[in-house]
Amino acid sequence: MLQCLEKLNSRLNRTLCFLVNKQIFVNKYSTMKYLNVAEKNDAAKNIASHLSKGTSTGRKGLSKYNKIYQFKANVMGQDCEMVMTSVSGHLLALEFSGTYRTWQTCSPLSLFDAPVFKYCPENYQKIKMTLEREVRSCQGLIIWTDCDREGENIGFEIIDVCKAARTNLKIYRAKFSEITLVSVNRALQNLEEPNKNTSNAVDVRQELDLRIGAAFTRFQTLRLQKVFPSKLTDTIVSYGSCQFPTLGFVVERYRAIENFIVETFWKLKVNHTIENLSVEFAWERFRLFDEYACKIFHDICTENPLARVLEVKTKPKSKWRPLPLETVELEKQASRKLKIHAKETMQLAEKLYTQGFISYPRTETNEFPKEMNLAQLVGQQTGDPNWGTFAQKILDNGGPTPRQGKKSDKAHPPIHPTKYTNNLSGNEKRLYEFIVRSFLACCSKDAQGQETIVNIDIGREKFSANGLVITELNYLEVYIYEKWSSKEIHVYQEGQIFSPTSIDIVSGTTSPPSLLTEADLISLMEKHGIGTDATHAEHIEKIKSRSYVALADEKYFVPGVLGMGLVEGYDAMGLEMSKPHLRAQLESDLKEIIEGRKQPEAVLSEQIAKYKEVYIKASAEAEKIDRALAERLNEQPAAPPASGDTLPVDMPAALKCPKCGSDMIVRQKKNNPTEYYIGCMSFPNCKNVVWLPNIVKSLQVLPDTCTECGPDYKMMKFEWRNNSISHIYAPPYTGCIGGCDRTFLEYLNININSVIKTSGSSAQVTSSNTSSRTDISVPIQNHIIPSNALRNPIEIGSNRGRDIPAQRNNAMNTTNIRMNSASNAANLDDNHVVCRCSKPAILLTSKKQNQNFGQKFYKCPVGKENGGCDFFLWAPESVNNAQSAFETPPSSSEQTTFNTTGVARRDANRNRNTGSGNTDDVKCDCRLPCKKLTVHKEGPNKGRQFYGCAKDLSSKCNFFKWADESGSRPGPARPAPVSSRGGGRASRRGAVRHCSFCGSTEHDFRTCSIRRPSTD
Repeated sequence: MLQCLEKLNSRLNRTLCFLVNKQIFVNKYSTMKYLNVAEKNDAAKNIASHLSKGTSTGRKGLSKYNKIYQFKANVMGQDCEMVMTSVSGHLLALEFSGTYRTWQTCSPLSLFDAPVFKYCPENYQKIKMTLEREVRSCQGLIIWTDCDREGENIGFEIIDVCKAARTNLKIYRAKFSEITLVSVNRALQNLEEPNKNTSNAVDVRQELDLRIGAAFTRFQTLRLQKVFPSKLTDTIVSYGSCQFPTLGFVVERYRAIENFIVETFWKLKVNHTIENLSVEFAWERFRLFDEYACKIFHDICTENPLARVLEVKTKPKSKWRPLPLETVELEKQASRKLKIHAKETMQLAEKLYTQGFISYPRTETNEFPKEMNLAQLVGQQTGDPNWGTFAQKILDNGGPTPRQGKKSDKAHPPIHPTKYTNNLSGNEKRLYEFIVRSFLACCSKDAQGQETIVNIDIGREKFSANGLVITELNYLEVYIYEKWSSKEIHVYQEGQIFSPTSIDIVSGTTSPPSLLTEADLISLMEKHGIGTDATHAEHIEKIKSRSYVALADEKYFVPGVLGMGLVEGYDAMGLEMSKPHLRAQLESDLKEIIEGRKQPEAVLSEQIAKYKEVYIKASAEAEKIDRALAERLNEQPAAPPASGDTLPVDMPAALKCPKCGSDMIVRQKKNNPTEYYIGCMSFPNCKNVVWLPNIVKSLQVLPDTCTECGPDYKMMKFEWRNNSISHIYAPPYTGCIGGCDRTFLEYLNININSVIKTSGSSAQVTSSNTSSRTDISVPIQNHIIPSNALRNPIEIGSNRGRDIPAQRNNAMNTTNIRMNSASNAANLDDNHVVCRCSKPAILLTSKKQNQNFGQKFYKCPVGKENGGCDFFLWAPESVNNAQSAFETPPSSSEQTTFNTTGVARRDANRNRNTGSGNTDDVKCDCRLPCKKLTVHKEGPNKGRQFYGCAKDLSSKCNFFKWADESGSRPGPARPAPVSSRGGGRASRRGAVRHCSFCGSTEHDFRTCSIRRPSTD
């Protein structure tokens, strides 16, 4: 024996040494392979070209817009195979789960706490599939998305998808500000870890935008469409936490103009003309709003109209060159000087960036790093016929000396040209030229001049005039968008006395402020922290598309009647919805999340609470919005509807779903309103359901919670349809189904796993209830729901959209639809069984001579051979009527379930009450061992044990016997329970064989003439 053990040990050692050496050999000589993912296809193409020095080879991906490029590169000192592809912006989207997506099935208020999930939209599925396919053959992943907040979040979406397909990945982040040879190679050799804090900030912002926007949009739209049916019937009255403050700026300026009171003023003007040169002297008092007082001063001056020169000052004057260009300034200057709207400006800049002509266009930095080689960038422009000479002059006069600002996002340098080109056209050419000229101007010197200021005295009233002589244009030579003109003035000497040509009284009126231009609006948004440099244009376009504002003379913003009415309505409530304070605080909190000073969950909870409080007040005072809009729309509002008529009201939740954390509410079956079930609000993403037997006549959810099961379980009042269990649970019975009374669950035939969270259950949906929120960093297999989950009608048994292999066996794809015996296998009509083509499935019967003969199943009505799908689902027993009279029904400790692939199975319920059990000593009228139960009803028999039939409620016999009675004679029989189909069932002992299709005892299923009528 000892020798055998020694031999075995020796063999194991040799095997182990072989495997270790083999692994060392593989690690030493195998080639590392990386999947590289950029944010856009153009970026991927150019990055691959730079890293491969032009030797990359391309091939098609599953998405025709996102190609794949292959090449070799050195990564961290090792030659590696590289696969480069791209996404098209955000790969995943955020959405409410289940019935929360439908406007009429839940109150807008519930959206502040409703569960949300991430999913891949249908039009991005091929991109996702490409990533999954390519990453399976790779050992590493390098993220090349834009280096800003959104880019970081997109990077983590890519990471989640790739890790779901291949878990053991090495993940890196490439940081770069321009797509040039030097920049991308530097990024590859200095790979970093992705920044989770930055991605978390975007997740928080996305979730808040969804919740707040959806809640207020539904509230406004559903109410106002009914109050103003002739004007707003088909109008979506949207709300956004950035849209409304942006609208507020326009309304505030418009109000200032509307409320402006014009006043007349008077002032003195002195003119001195010699030959053809006229100099105008301005009055020190500027202007007076009293004409009589102004005439007195005029009389004093004209009484002795001699002017004495008090002072002549000459000093150098500079006109500052522009600061290095950042995003907000680019948007503003392009709007003012090029007449290009901000949205188009950013689209053009993005295109120039991906082509490698300019640096990253989304930056808050307006100072160049000291180590940056600006001379090389200036030198690239020397060959241009329009500004090349000026660029050479910069190099000849000591090199670039840029004016430095005070802002830096510590991520990207200011916007600047990275490569010279003269092959552009249209607005793309104009914007590139503006960026080049701005860069050269800021690298040049300020314009210089000499300013002369002359102060004079006439009758003790002071006047002044100034002149300017430009000595050096400098940056103005190249920056053609600004002018600086000389202003001539006579030569005056201190103490000189002269006679003015005229001393006049000039009247005028005050002017209101001008309407906002796009550049003005962007300045206000930046000042008050509304949006980011990358989203300003998006918010402006949104309020334009919603007709909240319009453009006057294609330049000035004016509020529309709808936008004006909404702002005035909320202002009347005392809610500063159009003011920037709430959103500005959020932007500040997001920065603190990025810096690691605040937790995303804390920020999310705090912001949701603020907006929820605002919503509650707004919905309570909604008539103020009606009145404000009625005045602006010039329409009498319809009679204010009764409370609840304009907005759907939430049904009270019976319990929290143990599978996903959503509310579960009591519903009535569509085809039989007298029967009830408790469904999850996240259906179809979560298919958890509690089917109630027909014995339940009525059910009411009470406001009280169960003291034993906790706050997630509400007390419910039950009324019974008959007296089957009235001797144990006297009607009206008040209790809960949270598991505190397991016997009660047995009598109602409720699966314990559908009401109590077990260790095997996994969340499908991210519940963002502020009291217990799933972390936003949930792994993708539990966090991302396939896009087909958004489709209606409800799909049962479908696997469409489940493209992530790692997900195919997880809890999400094997969620069971409970078909619990005949009483709980509700008609599938309730679930609208549809195939994967989204068509109503047809019910067929198996005719194959095997164990499934006669079984009914659902199938695609078109058929795979005719272009349909291969959908298949066995019908539950309630449809098959397969439980023959002579069969023994399944015990109450088992239940039939159907998973999403349509395969039936039995699940044993192992969580029964320890006070009840089966015994072989006492048998019921079915001649089967009974189970022992305990009385919970208040009264003299509380706590007393008794024997009852062990079958389920739909088929159990009338047997009843107290456990403490001696002898084997059965006790008084209790009334027979009623099945869920409404008819009582007696004991099935000795029942004859019958047809499972029509129920006749004269023939069986195969010879049934009703199922297969004669063709004679």
